[in-house]
Amino acid sequence: MSDAPRPAFLKGHGTENDFVIVPDPDGRLELSPAAVVRICDRRAGIGGDGLIRVVRSSAHPEARGMADEAEWFMDYRNSDGSIAEMCGNGVRVFARYLQRAGLVEPGDLAVATRAGVRRVHIAKDGPGGADGPGGAITVGMGKALLPEPGPEGPVTVAVGEHSWPARHVDMGNPHAVAFVDDLAQAGRLLDPPAVTPGSAYPHGTNVEFVVDRGPRHVAMRVHERGSGETRSCGTGACAVMVAAARRDGADPAVDGRPVTYTVDVPGGRLVISELPDGTVEMTGPAVIVAEGELDPDWLDTALG
Repeated sequence: MSDAPRPAFLKGHGTENDFVIVPDPDGRLELSPAAVVRICDRRAGIGGDGLIRVVRSSAHPEARGMADEAEWFMDYRNSDGSIAEMCGNGVRVFARYLQRAGLVEPGDLAVATRAGVRRVHIAKDGPGGADGPGGAITVGMGKALLPEPGPEGPVTVAVGEHSWPARHVDMGNPHAVAFVDDLAQAGRLLDPPAVTPGSAYPHGTNVEFVVDRGPRHVAMRVHERGSGETRSCGTGACAVMVAAARRDGADPAVDGRPVTYTVDVPGGRLVISELPDGTVEMTGPAVIVAEGELDPDWLDTALG
């Protein structure tokens, strides 16, 4: 048995979008894409939709420029080992870990991500129960960008014999939002839905399928780029909210009034608001469910 250090890990989720959390404050742990795949494997590893490495911004080359504004950097990887710019549910779980570890207190904090600094608020009190202890967490997700169709025409999403027009929404990562009659039309979502034109998403995209549940209340399913169908997607819920608001004729930047939608995901419920300055805010639960140590011999094999 190896005498090597045993790196810590935790497991957490936000509306059942689950993550392996690896604390690495000094940025000493190198995780190859193959290692991330192994760790996120639900049979051969710990299992998760993605991996979150917790690093001080000053210790990570991609985040040093944000260190004066945000002490902590969320180094996020999809379960296929690819790097993602942003993960909305992941930010909430990241903040919950910092709170649990005694590194931050309830209230306001800043988190560095590859999509920029995100403002987070941890409520002081929470109901507990299935969503775990601690109050709800609100994340300032930045402003949505809605690129106009290029010369090849508007975005279309297709699954089997069904196809729908889709709205291109950028929340720091790309999304194609399609409104459908029935969420079952999205199929199993094991493979990426067909999205055209490909030039709209040169690096691939997340795809959301949306149905109406009531006034300013929608439900969605999502295929996350690099992860397949997940139980929730925070940036996807924000993209859905903005697309639904524009479809319904609401634009806070024009109206001067904030607008809020409830977005149901398979793993729970998120509340998304867009403010008159264009900022999108997401509120939802985040819970840590387990912690332990990675076996160094197994990790050496995974890293190899």
